[in-house]
Amino acid sequence: MKLKDKFNEIIIKLDLKRVFKLYFFWFIVLLFLEFIFLFMMYDTYKKDSIINILYFITILSSVFSLISGLFTSKINKIITSIILGILGLLFSIQCVFYNTFKVYFSLFNLGLADQVKSFIKDFIRAITNNIIYIFIFFIPLIIYLLFYSNFKAYKNNLKNNITYIFILIISMILFSVYIPTTKHIVNGAYDIYHNVNEVSLSIPKVGVLNSYFLDLNRVLFGFDTDIKEVNIKENKEDTKEQPQEIKEYGYNILELDLDKETTNSEIKMINEYIKNDNGTKKNEYTGIFKDYNLIYITAESFSEIGISKELTPTLYKLVNSGFVFDNFYTPNNLSTIGGEFQALTGLFPDSSILKTWRNGNNYFPYGLASIYKDLGYNTYAYHNNSYVFQDRNKYMASQGFDNFLACFNGLEKRMNCKTWPESDIDMINVTISDYINKDKFMTYYMTVSGHFEYSFSDNYIASKNKNLVSSLNVSDSAKAYVATQIELDRALEKLLAELEKNNKLDKTVIVMQADHYPYELDLNSINSLSTFERDESVGVNHNALIIWNNKLKNKHISKPCMSTDVLPTIYNLFGIEYDSRLFTGRDILSDSMGIAIMKNHSWVTEDGTYYSNTNNFVANNDVSDDYVRNINNLINNRLNISRLIVKNNYYDYLFKD
Repeated sequence: MKLKDKFNEIIIKLDLKRVFKLYFFWFIVLLFLEFIFLFMMYDTYKKDSIINILYFITILSSVFSLISGLFTSKINKIITSIILGILGLLFSIQCVFYNTFKVYFSLFNLGLADQVKSFIKDFIRAITNNIIYIFIFFIPLIIYLLFYSNFKAYKNNLKNNITYIFILIISMILFSVYIPTTKHIVNGAYDIYHNVNEVSLSIPKVGVLNSYFLDLNRVLFGFDTDIKEVNIKENKEDTKEQPQEIKEYGYNILELDLDKETTNSEIKMINEYIKNDNGTKKNEYTGIFKDYNLIYITAESFSEIGISKELTPTLYKLVNSGFVFDNFYTPNNLSTIGGEFQALTGLFPDSSILKTWRNGNNYFPYGLASIYKDLGYNTYAYHNNSYVFQDRNKYMASQGFDNFLACFNGLEKRMNCKTWPESDIDMINVTISDYINKDKFMTYYMTVSGHFEYSFSDNYIASKNKNLVSSLNVSDSAKAYVATQIELDRALEKLLAELEKNNKLDKTVIVMQADHYPYELDLNSINSLSTFERDESVGVNHNALIIWNNKLKNKHISKPCMSTDVLPTIYNLFGIEYDSRLFTGRDILSDSMGIAIMKNHSWVTEDGTYYSNTNNFVANNDVSDDYVRNINNLINNRLNISRLIVKNNYYDYLFKD
């Protein structure tokens, strides 16, 4: 048989019409889902993102064409229905999760599944609120089932399967050739595949299904990346001519054995990174609070938008006196557990390590209670909700707190733990006597009164303070939120009054930051309370930080800073010997470069603001052409080292024999 005749015979057996009909069925379905998601979730999107998504769709269309044509027509229809159902579910999960927590779902979050159980009512409400979106993602399945009898699901013959495999191979080759061409794009496809492990960044860049694939791969096989070169000085150089007697400060670093024997390649990477890190300098504020008492608060959903001189006078006073931080951010990193991780460790949370953190098995020598007990302080920790939620009792113990008291391990005997949420005022009232008469104390509070849902019907605290916010010209949800902040304000008012009554106010430092902004409020409600227009990527995370003492003179700090910076800042203020290289955060009052890093790798520096989803940099000053790339490398390095420190229990290796 002639070669031409043989080729024609193969083409006939291939039934190209059937081959491409099935392929384009899946291509259109995937295109619909990915782009509907993109258009619904983002106001702007980049051409690069669209190209990345199209490449992956061509690959996945071949895979689904193969799978849905392996068996008889009846079985193939069932398989097609199952795939369409799974696709609808996967897209719905991301939509509901984002609209509930303002971060995307990662498979690593399955280790935090008890949060779903504890807030099942909120998740049901979230599903109800997003039912239209969910319906849209299931449209392909609904149409398929409605016209089920009209769809022909032939069994692929060998030649057709070979065609799909051929298309798959060609698509994968084209994709593998394309990926390296994006190396020059900051947070482009190449970075997503090789340098960045963050679902909140990968979804807008490479699509939902591609992000699931990357996420699954990293859950199963881990994630490795190298330390990137950064051509930026992290400490400022003072070019002004200084007088001879100017004081020269040393660095907050210790003599560490960074050549300690280990076979762990990741620990070796951490050691090399620390060796090349200068750390942060001590400064004029080093030790100004030495031997003072400390009350450290992580406040549930606290935000500057809830502060006013009239309704929350104590908060207004604390935020606007002492150290006043004009450019502080509390990045939303998966609800309270991510926010509290930042506050207690000075490290940046990664979805892959939060489960390890909550197990409480890691050694944290810089834990609040561990540090202050060594200095002779009496240490205490309280929370006015369940002591076991997200294993808080375990990770509080890893911070050195051996007397952590919360609802259902003793606090319920002192206050009412049956409301939702519970009262911050009640918590202060029933706990302050534990420590107020001690010579030196360090007390930690995790509040709960500011927790969503922000409505007067389902929130005890909001309804309690409803009459105080009735005159506000904002939405009911915004009013309810402010009502919860009034409870926090009254709690702080009580705290300050008791400290003053017992002659402890002058020698006590109050530190308070949020775990995250009130993400249950929609952006319009947030902006109705805000003094400036906020966006959903960076602006919503702008917040207030309180570091206050009654005798402290006002000092405005304009440097960009964030939650992870608070712990090293406090340790410097208290004159505590620590190694600043072991934190992701930096002492805010040092001469280190200020930077605030958001969950999706957007960031703020003194030189400008970078929006990762669009790769848009809004400059405040003239910068070099490679500035954005260098800052992103710096961020990736810090986040990677933070992840490796927790993953490898690095402090245990470094400090224990």
